Amino acid sequence: MRRLISHVLPILLVVMLFCPAPVRAAPAQAQTTVSGNTANFKPDVIYQVLLDRFFDGNPANNDPPEARGLYDGSHKNWRLYWGGDLAGLTQKLSYLADMGITALWISPPVENIHRLTDHNEAGYHGYWARDFYRIDPHVGTWDDFATLVRTAHSKGIKVILDFAPNHTSPRETAEQGSLYRDGAFQAAYNNDPQNWFHHLPAIMDYNDPYQNVYYSLFNLADLAQENNGVDSYLKGAIAKFLQYGIDGIRLDAAKHLSEPGGGWSRTLSDAVNANAPHYLVGEWLMSGIDDPTYPAAASFANHSGINLLNFPLTTALRNVYGAGKNATELDAVLTREGRDLLWLNDQAVSIDNHDMPRFLSLNGSHDRLHQALAVTMTLPGIPIIYYGTEQYLHNDTDGGGDPYSRPMMTNFDTTTTAYREIKLLAQLRHSNPALAYGSYQQRWLNNDVFIFERHFNQNVIVVAVNKSATPYTISNMQTRLPDGTYRDYLGSLLHGGTSLTVTNGAVSSFLLGANQVSIWQASADKGPAIGSVSPNLSRPGGQVVIDGQGFGSTPGTVKFGASNATVKSWSAQSITVTVPQVTSGLQMVQVCTSTCSNGYPTRVSTGPQTAVTFTVRNAPPTNPGDNVYLTGQFDELGNWDVKAAIGPLHTPKYPDWFVLAGVPACQKIELKFVIVRANGSVQWEKDPNHTYTTPCNGTGSFTVNWQN
Repeated sequence: MRRLISHVLPILLVVMLFCPAPVRAAPAQAQTTVSGNTANFKPDVIYQVLLDRFFDGNPANNDPPEARGLYDGSHKNWRLYWGGDLAGLTQKLSYLADMGITALWISPPVENIHRLTDHNEAGYHGYWARDFYRIDPHVGTWDDFATLVRTAHSKGIKVILDFAPNHTSPRETAEQGSLYRDGAFQAAYNNDPQNWFHHLPAIMDYNDPYQNVYYSLFNLADLAQENNGVDSYLKGAIAKFLQYGIDGIRLDAAKHLSEPGGGWSRTLSDAVNANAPHYLVGEWLMSGIDDPTYPAAASFANHSGINLLNFPLTTALRNVYGAGKNATELDAVLTREGRDLLWLNDQAVSIDNHDMPRFLSLNGSHDRLHQALAVTMTLPGIPIIYYGTEQYLHNDTDGGGDPYSRPMMTNFDTTTTAYREIKLLAQLRHSNPALAYGSYQQRWLNNDVFIFERHFNQNVIVVAVNKSATPYTISNMQTRLPDGTYRDYLGSLLHGGTSLTVTNGAVSSFLLGANQVSIWQASADKGPAIGSVSPNLSRPGGQVVIDGQGFGSTPGTVKFGASNATVKSWSAQSITVTVPQVTSGLQMVQVCTSTCSNGYPTRVSTGPQTAVTFTVRNAPPTNPGDNVYLTGQFDELGNWDVKAAIGPLHTPKYPDWFVLAGVPACQKIELKFVIVRANGSVQWEKDPNHTYTTPCNGTGSFTVNWQN
C-alpha cells in the first residue's frame, strides 16, 4: 500500500536423531532444492524487494521516453525513480539463493503514472497503476519479467507478484486515476461514464467497514470491483501474469477490498486457483489482536482463500525486540491467533516492510535485530525478509518512515552475521518440517526470555531467546525432544553454543546467556502426517496439493470427509489430488496407506465463484448494535446458520442494507436476510425464501424488499 503524501503517514543441516550422549555430531549436507508446489509456501523464506531500490541492471531504462523527468540518478530525491529494475534483480538472484531465499515478493511491476503529483512524487514504488497490462518502462519489459521468473525458478526461487486492485493513482492530481488496458483508455476519476470508480470521500474512520471498502484510501482513485468491467479488467490482468508462471500473489490493501465472507476477493482467489494452485496473501493493516478489525481479518483468512500478512505478530515482534516490551506479548498473540485462525502456519510474518520504519530505525542494536529475525524465522508462519535487512540497511531521517524506509541497496556482503543467520535458519526450515508445519507451545517465559517449541509428527525444534544483558538460569522446563544431549544448531553465531540435555521429557537446568539465541532440534520421518493442504480454498474438480511426510512411494487413498479424491501424483512428501464432489464448507482431509494420517481442514466452495451485490430495502427499524445479515443454503452464505451468515451488511442509505458477496456462479440460490439484535435475539424475514440465479460470468446484483 502506498500513501498519497509519503511523509504522512556451505549449506548446513543438523538432523538430531535420538541417541543418548555424547553431544550431537557436526551438521551434514543439506537439501538444495525446494518444493515445486506453488501453493504451499510454509517451508519457504520470502524476500521482499522494492524493484526501484534494489539494483540497476539496465541504465538504459532509467529515464524512458514515455515518462521523462521522473528519475534522479543522485538518489537524493526520495520520491523519484532511482534506477532499480527487473534486470538488476535477476542479476542478484544467486546472492539471494545462496542466502537460502526460496520465494521473492516483488513490488508491482505494472506501468505507473507518467506524471508527477502535485507533491512532485512519482510512482517509483509501483502502487499507482495506470495500466495493469503493461510493465513499467522504468523497471523493464515483459521479456525482462519472463527472464526474472525463469531464472528464479532455475535457482529454486518462487515469485510472488504484488497486485494492487483496490485503486489506481491519486484521483485529483497527475493523471486523475486514469486507467488503460494495454494502452487503450478505460476510465478516469474525472471521466467515468461507466462508474469504474467509487466517487466517495477519503476514509476517515478505519474501523468503519463501509468506509474501508468504498471510500478512498489516501485520496487514491478507488476501483469499483462490483462493476462488471472492473472485475473483468482486473482478473484479465492477473491471468496475463499467471501465463508467465508466477507462483503467488500478494494482494495490496486487502482490508479495503474485503467484504464479510471474502466478497470480491474470494472470487479473485477462486479465479487464480482455477488456473493452478497458488499461494495468496493479503495486506490487512491492523495494530494487533485488540484492533477492532481483527475479527473481520480472521474471518477473511478463514473464508477467502487469501492468507494474511500477520500484522499483530509484526507489532509484537517490534514491541518486544524493538521497543523493549515484555516477551509475554508474543505468546499472547500466538495463543489468540491459534484459536482464531484455521491455518496459522500459512500467514506471513515480518519485522518491517516498505510502509513502516525499518527495525534498525526503531532500535539500532544488531543483537536485537538478530533476535527478532530468529523468532520471525521459527515462529508459526512464513517469514518475510525486507530487502537489505541482512546488510543492516536503514536510513533514520524523520524516524525512518516512508519514504526513508526505502533506501537504495548498497551492499551484497555474504559474510554479515544477519546474512549467515538467515542462511542457517532457511536451511533448517527446509530440513526439519516442524518449522513449516508444526504446532506452537510456549516452554519458558518471562519479560526477557522467550523459549518455545515447534512440533510436527516426530520432529521437534526448541528455540530460546534472551533479550536481556543478564544471563538467566533456565530450570523446570519440559520438552518433546527425545532423551539425549543436543548441540546448539546456531553454534556461537548469536552468543550461544549451549548444549541441552533431556531426560524423560525434562530439560536439565542450563544457563541462557546475555543476548543469546539458541536452537535445538530432533528430526524423524514417521507418518503418514499431513502438514499442508493448499490452497486452503478449492472447489470440486480443482486440484490441491497435500504436503507432509511419511506418505511412502506406493499410492494409497486420500479422503475429503468420506469421499475419495482422485490421485494425480504421489510421493513420500507430496500428493496432488482432484477435489471430489463434496458438500461445500470445511472438509477434513486424510491420507491413508497402511495407517491413516491426522485430519487436516480445508475449505471447499460449491463451485466457481462470482461477486453479487445483495440489497434489502426497507428493513425493520434497528438500534445501535443491531445489524442485518445475509444467509442461504450454501457454505458461501452460511448454510442457514445465523452464526456463519454474511455480515454485518452496510447501510449508507438506511433502512436499506447491502453487501457484496462471493457466491456460487450459475446457480439458483435461496436466501434470506436476518436482523441480529444487540441483545442476541434474531429476527428473520417471513417466508418464502428469496430465489436468485447467479450470473455464470462477471458480477451481478439482486435487490428485494424486506418480507414482513
